[in-house]
Amino acid sequence: MQPPKLPPGTTLIAEDLKFPEGPIALPDGSVVLVEIARGTLSQVSPEGVVTVIADLGGGPNGAALGPDGYCYVCNNGGFQWLDYEGLMIPGEQPEDYSGGRIERVDLDSGRAEVLYSHCNEQPLRGPNDIVFDRAGNFWFTDHGKVRARDKDRTGVFYARSDGSEVREVLFPLEGPNGIGLSPDETELYVAETQTGRLWAYRLSEPGIIDAAEGDRPDGGRLLPGRDGYYLYDSLAVDAAGNICVATLIQGGISIVSPHNTEVGFVPMPDILTTNICFGGEDMQTAYVTLSSTGRLIALPWQHPGLVLNYQQR
Repeated sequence: MQPPKLPPGTTLIAEDLKFPEGPIALPDGSVVLVEIARGTLSQVSPEGVVTVIADLGGGPNGAALGPDGYCYVCNNGGFQWLDYEGLMIPGEQPEDYSGGRIERVDLDSGRAEVLYSHCNEQPLRGPNDIVFDRAGNFWFTDHGKVRARDKDRTGVFYARSDGSEVREVLFPLEGPNGIGLSPDETELYVAETQTGRLWAYRLSEPGIIDAAEGDRPDGGRLLPGRDGYYLYDSLAVDAAGNICVATLIQGGISIVSPHNTEVGFVPMPDILTTNICFGGEDMQTAYVTLSSTGRLIALPWQHPGLVLNYQQR
């Protein structure tokens, strides 16, 4: 099956990737990302050459640079993989499921260590996406795992980057996936996959949600959504405060403003468009992972992306 054509103005950087996700744009024009089905943290040069940084096994998923310059990776423990008319589709928890964890990787040596595998006595099931705040700590989602007749109930966590503390802050959510912070870090955004809902949570201080505000008891405020059937994946925030959410099934990037009801949409040629990040000199290059067809693309974006904490410039 031939993959769908790319839209005009798009650059194909790499193909034949094994379900790419978690892109991080570096100053030299390369992109660090995970290949979930390959079990690796990889680096893609501007010319499209793919180099494995670390073989992590399981299912490396979301990734972010931390205050120490290391790459922090959410590892979901792996999937069964399905071939649907030539598209790579993640399925249920595999027989060789290796457990969920947060890993820290030295980008120079490739050395990796497990930072967290549990929160108190509760094992992490399928950590998915991650974002660092200015305090040097990070938020991450646990998407959980699905089995033939049941699935995990999961939530959102806040952790110290030195491995000394992790707290479950939100529970339960329905398949929490993408996570991000507003430019002033007064709001946390969480995308649920199965419901196709995007929630905003007011933060009273780093790691603390103000539950007095919002539409639900935990403080969540529902943001506008699209029409029709879709699922949400990972997200990135632009400098104007718009939340750019990778949208499955409909295949594209939904652009949600936290302050009005209009939802924009940039279509992509992959039903499993899973992630977006920003880079380039002016932060107006969007890097998008087209996961079921194994491609990384770049295209100009309307607004500059938000420079993330600890993003190399």
